Amino acid sequence: MTAAPGSRPVTTRHRAWRWCRPCTGIALDLGSARTRACVSGRRTILDVPTAVFPGDGGTHPVQRGTIVDTAATARMLDRLLGHRMRPPGHPLIILTTPALGGVAYRAAARTAVDVLRPRTVLTVPAARAVAAVADCDLARPLLVVDLGAHLTEVTLLTDGAVTDARCTALGTSDLDGLTPPGRIAEAAAAMVTAMLAQDRTSQMTDALQRGVLLAGGGALRGDLTGPLTERLHTPLRPVPAPHTAAVRGAAKLLQAAHAHPSAAATRPGHSP
Repeated sequence: MTAAPGSRPVTTRHRAWRWCRPCTGIALDLGSARTRACVSGRRTILDVPTAVFPGDGGTHPVQRGTIVDTAATARMLDRLLGHRMRPPGHPLIILTTPALGGVAYRAAARTAVDVLRPRTVLTVPAARAVAAVADCDLARPLLVVDLGAHLTEVTLLTDGAVTDARCTALGTSDLDGLTPPGRIAEAAAAMVTAMLAQDRTSQMTDALQRGVLLAGGGALRGDLTGPLTERLHTPLRPVPAPHTAAVRGAAKLLQAAHAHPSAAATRPGHSP
């Protein structure tokens, strides 16, 4: 960074995230039911319903893993996070995405978070964030099952990258007399079976022998995890506090990105 003529270079002590004052960062998990965020300088996880309230009605801008109203999503994020960032703002954002969200989801999400005036937005599959917070060895294939409120995802990670994924628009919010927990377990097991049948390598077999990493609020329900264990015939390894695993994993990846030397070039007030 070049200093102005006649001025002295400005150097700023670089502290560990989350306590580096010149560096603003946000880890963001934009779920269909809940939006969760970790903001630099704050110890707690912000956890609110994914909803905006224009007048007396309610709008849910993210539905079943799809951003259906980008403008409403932006308003929600501005209300939640806009006033929480310290000057000079312009945060580095790590944003989790559904494994099958694709280009359309990432484009809509980036448009929505523009309201926070980020300097950089990095997207990461939610399963990869879950693996990060669980400190998994990603040199080996890993199967992640995310039992969310409105979506159930099964993702195979190989060397940390998504190599196969399935999802169903069914989650814990659907559980009632007509949708018992066994139905979600059956749907998740069917996705695993389909992935195994189509695998022409040993990756799925290796991942199942290793055990399934379990995340999402459904991982806290024994009436759901019990039937799933019976159907998969493999150990399930719930992540601690599975309902917030994705945002905590994103925060861990944000910490790594914050410490990377390449981040210095865009760090406000930093002179390399």
